[in-house]
Amino acid sequence: MTNSRADFRTIWLKNEDDSIVQIIDQRQLPHDYVVADLTNYRDGAYAISEMLVRGAPLIGATAAWSLYLAGLEAEGTANPRRFIQQAAAELAATRPTAVNLQWAVDRVLAVIENADDNALPSLLRSEAEAICYEDSEISRNIGSHGLALIEAIAANIPGRPINILTHCNAGALATIAWGTATAPIYMAHAKGVPVHVWVDETRPRNQGSQLTAWELGQRGVPHTLIVDNAGGHLMQHGQVDLCITGTDRTTRCGDVANKIGTYLKALAASDNNIPFYVALPSTTIDWKIRNGVQEIPIEQRDAREVSHIVGMVDGQRKEVCTTANNTPVSNYAFDVTPARLVTGLITERGVCAASESGLLSLFPEHK
Repeated sequence: MTNSRADFRTIWLKNEDDSIVQIIDQRQLPHDYVVADLTNYRDGAYAISEMLVRGAPLIGATAAWSLYLAGLEAEGTANPRRFIQQAAAELAATRPTAVNLQWAVDRVLAVIENADDNALPSLLRSEAEAICYEDSEISRNIGSHGLALIEAIAANIPGRPINILTHCNAGALATIAWGTATAPIYMAHAKGVPVHVWVDETRPRNQGSQLTAWELGQRGVPHTLIVDNAGGHLMQHGQVDLCITGTDRTTRCGDVANKIGTYLKALAASDNNIPFYVALPSTTIDWKIRNGVQEIPIEQRDAREVSHIVGMVDGQRKEVCTTANNTPVSNYAFDVTPARLVTGLITERGVCAASESGLLSLFPEHK
């Protein structure tokens, strides 16, 4: 199964065994396509924290399906509801930056708040299925709105591909299907609009080189892998027409938290008058906060992600240390790009300015 198939999904129930949730172990890509089984909610928490799954929408969906597994585990316990609530607390603590995680947990818990104990597993399953269906449709709509932006740029520079730079992985692997930043690219390519993607490697976990490049290759989209620090050089020399990234959390005023290094790309784009768009499902908007730099919690991860790198050596996956012993390491996983550097936000309801008024014009229910 590859993401060139129309029925591609990143999480699903195992055929003929609805007590097992299956995911793609994204740590094994691009060399191996491995399906992992989640048999209980702790498997789901491990998958999130250890990044078998990643990307804000998929993290939320995995939490929802993990609560379904918790519902199955809770059957026959003295207090099934308390068991599920404890599972929810453990899942919510796995990764602090992506707002979809807490959103999905809260949404699922709300559904079962007044339900009979016997109905809990079926309600949990239905809500997880709904979250996945909605996310797929959201990504599809983001793609349609972003496609119009790409087509407009293409109309002004006929005769050559549109060069798009992206950072990290905001593709199908980060969602249920389609992706956010990649959805407009996939739709443009399918429509015959010539596109070429500059893919940041995205250290330290290399989600660009290992995931985005794999996805684009599966779809047949022309692309070139670059080191993280090459984007500014390409922009200076007229080789980037458009930047599109995803986001793990967006404030109501339009600040965006995304994989570390996104802020630097936005600065370079601003200095070179290149449009910098962020594609996001509304589920990643944190309507409770305004100042991303001050209020968004930034996850710090294991130093080993920086000091070591994983690759294939003689057909075997190997981890190699690239630093001297006892080298101090800092590993901030995200940074915040201020709204002033964002040309626009591509949402499922349309494109808007990266501002409170812009977001409220599309989502007036949050006024």
